[in-house]
Amino acid sequence: MSRLFWKFFSVVWLAMAGSIALLFAISTLFQSPFEEEAVNREHALVLETAAQLLQSDGLDAATHLITAVQRTGHVVPIGITQIGPAIDCTSTDGKGFVRHAVSDGTCYRLEIARSAQSAISRVWPRAVPWLAALFAAAAAAYWLARYFITPVEQLRYGLRALANGQLDVRIAHTIGSKRDEITSLAHDLDITATRLQALQVAQQQLFHDVSHELRSPLSRLQAAIGVLQQNPARLTAMIERMGREVERLDELVGEILTLARLSERSTPRFERQTLDVVDLVREIVEDAGFEGQARGIVVTYKGVDSFVASVNGELIYRAIENVIRNAIAHTGAGTSVLVASEVRHKQLMLSIEDEGHGVPEAELEAIFQPFSQSSTATTRSGFGLGLAITRRAAEWHGGRTTARNTESGGLRVEITIPEHPASDTKSR
Repeated sequence: MSRLFWKFFSVVWLAMAGSIALLFAISTLFQSPFEEEAVNREHALVLETAAQLLQSDGLDAATHLITAVQRTGHVVPIGITQIGPAIDCTSTDGKGFVRHAVSDGTCYRLEIARSAQSAISRVWPRAVPWLAALFAAAAAAYWLARYFITPVEQLRYGLRALANGQLDVRIAHTIGSKRDEITSLAHDLDITATRLQALQVAQQQLFHDVSHELRSPLSRLQAAIGVLQQNPARLTAMIERMGREVERLDELVGEILTLARLSERSTPRFERQTLDVVDLVREIVEDAGFEGQARGIVVTYKGVDSFVASVNGELIYRAIENVIRNAIAHTGAGTSVLVASEVRHKQLMLSIEDEGHGVPEAELEAIFQPFSQSSTATTRSGFGLGLAITRRAAEWHGGRTTARNTESGGLRVEITIPEHPASDTKSR
């Protein structure tokens, strides 16, 4: 990253330095002759005035003039030299910065002493401001390079950490309170890292839950085999028990595969059929009502008579059945489960409400996660995959699933099913 820093610094600084050098060259080439001519005219004027004053008013007057000029801050090095009688002035011409004047019969020579200046001594006073500007440009280029390259270095560090699997690394706080695109990129990188970390945790939890759910029936199968080996006379009972555990394993694997297929986003996975969703709901309600009779639970349906939609019948059936069976499992004996529906904006709004103990507010979203069970559940029913499949099935159809507690204390689950698939769902 240091190479990028110095490249950035060099480009910025050379651009500024080139501009300053160009301005300095223009100033030196086009302004210096005019300034030198003005100085020469000023010296010639002072010299001429001093010569005339010497000739008319004498040496003291000319000396006082030179002294007065010096006090004004203009350094005009005029020297007055007595060279002889007045006749010597007639044989000498005053050229350049030399004048001759006669006062009281004496010839005087007035001359401006001009020391030979080198090119450096003439240019240096003018170069100092430009050199200061050049150093200021270097400081500005260095600051700009650090301002832009330091966040890039932090981004590189964050990306390298993600590549190495360090998903807990965050970099936005290291950039400070800047408000630019690079800072936004750093915040996006932190959001990405947070989501990846959450996905990693969820994946690890999923592996743990799957292994736990598989271990239980397998352990019971091993126990049945052990009992059978010790007591062959119990063959019929153990075979029946082993069959139930195999069915349980098959059901678990089927739900895991369904959940995995619903979680994919690449290729089409389920076919759609045009059918009446309300007919499916009535069928599920009838079956659930028959099962609930043993505990005195009444399952009723209230709502629209028909809602024809393009859906996958198996997925919708399982999604609704999971919620209704979950409501029967958690409602109290002798209570009721109400299944209601209405149509809004070409969407079927289906609600399933029980009279159980509800779910803590903090767990209303967690119950839709795989292998999740509410902390208020007194007994474990199923694998904790039913509501997760319901939510993903609704989302696959372009709808959604939510849950909230009712005022009476029960749980109300709402499922939205569109009449036609959304554009993004068609592409699946």
